[in-house]
Amino acid sequence: MSSHLLSIDSLSRDDVDHLMRVAARMEPVAQRRKVTRVLEGAVLGNLFFEASTRTRVSFHAAFCRLGGSVCDTTGFTFSSMAKGESLYDTSRVMSGYCDAIVMRHPEQGSVAEFASATNVPVINGGDGPGEHPSQALLDIYTIDKEFARRGKRLAGAHVLLTGDLKFGRTVHSLIKLLSLYEPMRITLVSPPGLEMPQHLIELVASRGHRVETRESLAADYSDVDMVYTTRIQKERFTAEMSEGFSLSRDYTVDKAFMDQRVNDHAIVMHPLPRDSRPDANDLDVDLNGDPRLAIFRQTDNGIPVRMAIFATLLQVEDLVEKDQRDVPWFVPKTVGVDDAER
Repeated sequence: MSSHLLSIDSLSRDDVDHLMRVAARMEPVAQRRKVTRVLEGAVLGNLFFEASTRTRVSFHAAFCRLGGSVCDTTGFTFSSMAKGESLYDTSRVMSGYCDAIVMRHPEQGSVAEFASATNVPVINGGDGPGEHPSQALLDIYTIDKEFARRGKRLAGAHVLLTGDLKFGRTVHSLIKLLSLYEPMRITLVSPPGLEMPQHLIELVASRGHRVETRESLAADYSDVDMVYTTRIQKERFTAEMSEGFSLSRDYTVDKAFMDQRVNDHAIVMHPLPRDSRPDANDLDVDLNGDPRLAIFRQTDNGIPVRMAIFATLLQVEDLVEKDQRDVPWFVPKTVGVDDAER
């Protein structure tokens, strides 16, 4: 694994397997059963120049769970870059303050440009419509756990990716990551104009996977093992795309779709946030409480995976288990009121 995590392109299958093993060892700390201080004294720069709640807090919490401290900045307007500071200058300055940096920026390629100016580990927290590698890693970690509970394997699975496949950076990273595994079937469904970039389809197909596209969810998906749906990224639309755009129920993942067109054993994932408004036609809230809905287990898995990323980049992954003690505070048996006990 390189000194930064900017793209799935920098990871081999061995790198991914290593991170998955380290993440599994982080579970006691992530689940608040154990405490570790291996990063005591280390400082994370959490630089988010684009709106974020889950990803920013998840990285923050993961670093704190390892004993480190975090300096946060959010928004572009109040940053020095709004005064004309270059990414190079920002990178060099922040590297003098921090031992690791997570960056989210609205422009594709900006995080890589930022990382090119520093030897301090940089993690891409999302660069416009580009990539979101840590999300893909926690997605794979979730898929592996969910499949294991059902006696399934990713090899030979049928995966459905739907929603905004053009601007959804999470699916860009995920399909690259899936391509590192044994051949599987990947079906792509998106509204017109929001299709998966062709170069990603060609990459996956070149690695032996069967990729097909369909026009809507109004078809038979009874052999699908996982449904991964994404929010429509209207904030990235051009004015021409926005004019007259509407999303029909043909692209909505809801209980009726899962019951009538999929099966009882498939899992449903979403990188969040989902648009829960009645006319949004995103992942429907009527699936709340359905055991197939894995979105909250998915977000929980972001903590051990991001802990694993930090521990690996800062080379302390072998120290965590040696530096654990029981937590002294109250920890609920379940995080959410509808959760099953771990």
